[in-house]
Amino acid sequence: MPLASGQNAPSWPPKLNAGSRIALVAPAGPLLDRDDLQRAGELCRALGHEPVPGIHAATRYGYLAGSDDDRVADVNAALADDAIHAIWCLRGGYGVTRILHRIDAAAFARRPKPVIGFSDITALLNGLTCASGIVTFHGPTARQPMTAFSRRHFERLLVESAPAGRLERLSPPADVLVPRAPRVATIVRGRAEGRLIGGNLTLLQCLIGTPWQPAFQNAILFLEDVGEDLYRVDRALSHLRLAGLLDQLAGVMVGQFTEMKRATSDGGLGFDEVLASYFEPLGIPTAMGFPIGHVDDQWTVPVGGLALLDADA
Repeated sequence: MPLASGQNAPSWPPKLNAGSRIALVAPAGPLLDRDDLQRAGELCRALGHEPVPGIHAATRYGYLAGSDDDRVADVNAALADDAIHAIWCLRGGYGVTRILHRIDAAAFARRPKPVIGFSDITALLNGLTCASGIVTFHGPTARQPMTAFSRRHFERLLVESAPAGRLERLSPPADVLVPRAPRVATIVRGRAEGRLIGGNLTLLQCLIGTPWQPAFQNAILFLEDVGEDLYRVDRALSHLRLAGLLDQLAGVMVGQFTEMKRATSDGGLGFDEVLASYFEPLGIPTAMGFPIGHVDDQWTVPVGGLALLDADA
């Protein structure tokens, strides 16, 4: 399939092979259970890879997985080590924005490798891709159990192929069940092609106006969040609009906004109503309900990769 008009071929990191050495790092919040690191290692081995825990992966400093120095040291060591084939974040939480300015993006550009995670890791993924032009991966964290659906999509993107110069069709393979998630619903009809940006809405908002803000021009924006009241989601979208970023998009994919309270003491709105108020006036293809975010069954999405969004389908 030809590339989207005006888009350059994305640069994909090498795919993973059997026995790949995967660094397990915690650049944000601390591990919550004593066996989190053990379970992450077991998951790596179950996928056929060798886990390499960061020196400070199990460290705790308040609500952070170690001091800023500890966390950035683990990430940068993994980025610079040619014997490490991928970096898999153990969890989200909070803390990446405290160290993003110290991440060695030059080492990532010299030796590209898959970097994987979601939630607070959104800042790391978009920051690295913005600085290097290399695809990163919004997907399950290493400490969480992986369902058959999540594993199929994880391996499809990271093991089976690295489709440089090709459009990635974001649809479930025929040999896996539809995820246990709400049905995808169209908000604005149409088809769009563009480079994928996004992730956690709160973290994406934090990147606005910084050197790590992704390029919105002709992009397909995907969004997710957890534990945010609807009015806060509304406020974040209004910030993106006021910054002139929504006007630049080619399309929008809304994932799962879990644990969201839709009403306040002043009243309530539907989530679809809020989304429509922002995206219908733009007339760009928009759909909601994708398996992206804080859910068991989730896609692995290539941040920076080219994609086709068909909101009619």
